[in-house]
Amino acid sequence: MASVIAHWNPEDKSLWDRSGHSVATRNLWLSIPALTLAFAVWMVWSVVVVNLPNVGFKYSTNQLFWLAALPALCGATLRIFYSFAVPIFGGRRWTALSTASLLLPALGIGFAVQDPNTSYEVMVLLALLCGLGGGNFASSMANISFFYPKAQKGYALGMNAGLGNLGVSLVQFVVPLVITAGVFGALGGEPAQSAKGPLWLQNAGFIWVPFIALSALAAWFGMNDLAEAKASFADQAVIFKRKHNWLMCWLYLGTFGSFIGYSAGFPLLIKSQFPGINALQYAWLGPLVGALSRPLGGWLSDKLGGARVTFWNFVAMALGVLAVLHYLPQAGQGGDFMGFLVAFMALFAFAGIGNGSTFRMIPVIFLTERQRAAGPSPAAREQAVKDANKEAAAVLGFSSAIGAYGGFFIPKSYGTSIALTGGPDGALYAFIVFYLSCMAITWWCYSRKNAPMPC
Repeated sequence: MASVIAHWNPEDKSLWDRSGHSVATRNLWLSIPALTLAFAVWMVWSVVVVNLPNVGFKYSTNQLFWLAALPALCGATLRIFYSFAVPIFGGRRWTALSTASLLLPALGIGFAVQDPNTSYEVMVLLALLCGLGGGNFASSMANISFFYPKAQKGYALGMNAGLGNLGVSLVQFVVPLVITAGVFGALGGEPAQSAKGPLWLQNAGFIWVPFIALSALAAWFGMNDLAEAKASFADQAVIFKRKHNWLMCWLYLGTFGSFIGYSAGFPLLIKSQFPGINALQYAWLGPLVGALSRPLGGWLSDKLGGARVTFWNFVAMALGVLAVLHYLPQAGQGGDFMGFLVAFMALFAFAGIGNGSTFRMIPVIFLTERQRAAGPSPAAREQAVKDANKEAAAVLGFSSAIGAYGGFFIPKSYGTSIALTGGPDGALYAFIVFYLSCMAITWWCYSRKNAPMPC
């Protein structure tokens, strides 16, 4: 099998039926586990921070919220650069190398948490290194978008991102289990003694190491680079002049930013508002619901149109936040945890659907825009498709970078609101206002009758 494919046009039905579908499927199913591991490493601090006080680390609540938020801040920033990496370096090569880079934070966490005297600055550095996992999403989605025709992009991007997002739920489910046992024997180090018994918190990092190594090797030997997907940064930088790039960044901040931000802040939010509840017993459920609903968003958008699904999704998310507010304790009194949990599950589900629908909108918008600008000749229309694919891939990556900042702002908003007012209500009301702005943009630009860019 050639690692570089010289000619690739997924819109050519004969090529697609003959060999294209099988090649695209293989690349998709090697991309998914790599992305799942990237999300697991990215979000591992959401679980680690809850356990640091149990093994002797003396950090304040605000310091813990910072450690939960920093991977998202770093990951979002890295996505800006990762957005343009695949056309420059090649999808196979970049997927393998970026997956292998996850070994740095996984091993670093494993060693650092074994010593309660490890400085806070080292922990901050490790939290920032976990941002490498967040960066991988931008390049992964850009890469997969090249392999599939327009009619199947919603499905392909939904599967890659949805099953990749499962890494968030996976880390919040697996880590609480593996830290209670000496999974690696003498190689894994001694446990720390806590009020709940021995804890091998180092396993939160070590458990991912063998899987990261296997996935990086599988990507290197099993995926493909596409010669026609090659483009310089200058070629891709045209997206910064495209109005729809910035509009879709705002909308994706509302969907994916909500998903990753709620995921990062959910365990600590439960612990701060319902102190009698074991946060890690429930924290993994939300990311699971959000990840599984993302392919549904892509599928629905293929059938109904991405803009229509996105608009009603933001309506549902605003109502979901109102429900969360209703069930929260007020001034430390009252509150209904089961109502709070159900409301948050709905929020995660709609965030996942919105992730799929917004990413379905992007390729359609840029293909339509380039085709409108193209001349009538077959050569011009073929070039329009190639240009649209490159622009859409760059926008998918760049919008994912902007969206990922939600993973920083949401946990930090909780912490700031709690510090200033004693509760997270102020942050939640701000989220509702933001969702209203997303509804207005979606309706005016994309979903209303005679919208300038229906999609």
